[in-house]
Amino acid sequence: MEKLAKVILKFRWLITVTVILITVFLAYQIKSIEINSDVVSALPDDDQDVALFKKIGEDFGGNKIGMIILEAENIYDNEVLLDVQKLTDTLSLLDGIASVTSITNIIDIKNDEFGFEVGSLVDVYQLPYSNDQLTQLEERVMSKDMFNGVIVSEDGTATLILVTLTNDADIQEAGRLLIDKAESLHLKEKLYYAGMPMMVTAISELIASDLIKLLPLAFLVIAIVLFFSFRSLRGVLLPLLSAAVAIIWTLGIMALTGYAMSMVTNNIPILLLAVGSAYSIHVINKINQVKETDSRRAIITALTYIFVPVTLAAVTTIIGFISFVFGAYLTMIRDFGIFTAAGTFFSAFMALFFVPAVIDTFSFKGRKVRENRSEGRDSLLPKYLLIPLKNLLFKHPKYTLITWGVLLVVSAASILLIQRSVDVKEYFKRSNPAWQAEEIMMQKFGGSKPIFVSFKGDLQSPEVLNAMLGTEKMLKENPHIFTTQSIADLIVEMSDALGEGRKIPDDRDKIEQMWFLLDGNPALKQMVSDDLEEGLIITKFASSDLSEKKEFVKEMKQFIEKNSNGDYNITYTGMPFIEMKMDKSLIQSQIRSLLIAILAMIFVVGAILRSIPTGVYATAPIIAAIVVLFGVMGLTGIPLNIVTVLVASIALGIGIDYSIHVISQFNYSYRNGKSLHDALDDTITISGKSIFINVVSVSAGFLVLIFSEMVPLQYFGILMALSMVGSGLAALTLLPVILILVHRKRLS
Repeated sequence: MEKLAKVILKFRWLITVTVILITVFLAYQIKSIEINSDVVSALPDDDQDVALFKKIGEDFGGNKIGMIILEAENIYDNEVLLDVQKLTDTLSLLDGIASVTSITNIIDIKNDEFGFEVGSLVDVYQLPYSNDQLTQLEERVMSKDMFNGVIVSEDGTATLILVTLTNDADIQEAGRLLIDKAESLHLKEKLYYAGMPMMVTAISELIASDLIKLLPLAFLVIAIVLFFSFRSLRGVLLPLLSAAVAIIWTLGIMALTGYAMSMVTNNIPILLLAVGSAYSIHVINKINQVKETDSRRAIITALTYIFVPVTLAAVTTIIGFISFVFGAYLTMIRDFGIFTAAGTFFSAFMALFFVPAVIDTFSFKGRKVRENRSEGRDSLLPKYLLIPLKNLLFKHPKYTLITWGVLLVVSAASILLIQRSVDVKEYFKRSNPAWQAEEIMMQKFGGSKPIFVSFKGDLQSPEVLNAMLGTEKMLKENPHIFTTQSIADLIVEMSDALGEGRKIPDDRDKIEQMWFLLDGNPALKQMVSDDLEEGLIITKFASSDLSEKKEFVKEMKQFIEKNSNGDYNITYTGMPFIEMKMDKSLIQSQIRSLLIAILAMIFVVGAILRSIPTGVYATAPIIAAIVVLFGVMGLTGIPLNIVTVLVASIALGIGIDYSIHVISQFNYSYRNGKSLHDALDDTITISGKSIFINVVSVSAGFLVLIFSEMVPLQYFGILMALSMVGSGLAALTLLPVILILVHRKRLS
């Protein structure tokens, strides 16, 4: 290690210049990084439900439907209808728009002197104006299941404008364009935006806003903590500089390789700021503590000691991040694991190579180290916290174990209370228009989460169409499904208009004639394939409760088993089913990633320190801190979601750094002839200071996330701060007690 330290200082200029050049190059690449908050694109293609969901989206446009809710005191008003028509016509002209459906152009089947007419609900050239005409329109809408609660709310205060994107449209750009165009009309009615394109747009804007607002704030907060900790310009600038370089390298590589920022990977900058500064804190703190008159000699001595602990800490943290790659359901979580691991490697490199190189490059040879000029103030932390803590642990180790034991029992019991959430709506605060739009969709239009039931067969066959009607009847029996739509409904409407009753005609020839009259209508593209071999039943599920979703899936499976035959094949998919898979994956991913991380860390720490029991000692306190963290989640109602599921493994990866530094310092002192008491004294006072600074700075950085506009990120920041405090406390209380008891037993 001493030889390596000398090599680093020998090539200090090469290291410094190389880092600067690479940083400039990668910083330039960041300008091309994109934001992609589309959950559908992050779903795995090898999942049966997901594959069908994506296929339906491609074939029928089902996954690219934006919903604009127009809210007024009374939709059945001529001025309101004029605004709906203006909005419909304006949006229809935009690039990337396949179709726009509203009350002013939705398909309707009416009786006329020749039998029936396939036309529109209203005459776009002569909208209803008089009270009688408007009343007739309201009665028509209320009497038809295909309109009531589908295009107009039952209370008549809201109507939907449904916008289907073309297959090649960029969902985020199209969503932004739709919103901008709708707002530019300055309609007097209140507009809300729902559906996947609008949701993706809203989240993308929040991600961009958070990055611009929160990252500088996090830098400022950590800078303040570092200033009061080190009281030197070097102690503030170098940790922040090394973290900034690691962030730039990571984001630059993401841009170069074509990866986009997502709802999960947008955590990377603040996470790397916390991790990157932490490694540099340990290096600088050790350099400050070395009593050498020559600054270069101080750096070499410090690096000789600190290189292995920091490297080991980085390796274990990387393991924590890499664990997300195995078993994560969403690709965005796998991407998060890959790039945070890369960023952690860069952070450790900066701390061990770049920081010492910069210190030596801009220091005078032979200059006396004068970083700790305020020794009186620096002694406050050991005097009032670290030394009393050491005395307490040495005199009463069993009390500490009992305290942790009680805490763990309470926390373990509280884990059963943890809730889970995979609803994207919960990303938004209740004051956010996107959340309000989803609430209106839930209350007035049966939700916005689509369900697609696919029928493959001859759609001109009475048997197949009747089977579709039977399936729709079954669906409507569910209390969370209010409306259904399919081509079978249109055939029934046409049959009724002919005076043959609301049923599917028994005569195939009549059905073929009806198909001829419907041919070319744009509404059919969302319900039936061009070859008439596949048709969809489209509906929405209005509950976010997982148990209700599971019960619905069970009912669907039983129904299909009883009603399938050789004439047609029934399959189903939709966001509720995919959300169930996501929920299941939360548990699986949490357990799998934690087990992988724990076992790998025990092995790596044990191998490097040449003692598997030491690996167990190092990991045990952090596992205890994580159990407490889960207990807090259960007691406070903070849910497990696609962001908070990351916390435990991250906490394990970062938190074990504290244990490693405690064990390294203890072993160093103990093996150099110091007594158990003196070794513990060195451990608490030397490593304790850097751990304390580390915990405060990292926690402060994560707590900046409480100012995020996205609720899961607020939870993430709170939980990460709690986990850092818990890990630090465990490393400075539980781990020393374990070391005391183990060594006392050996001595006896």
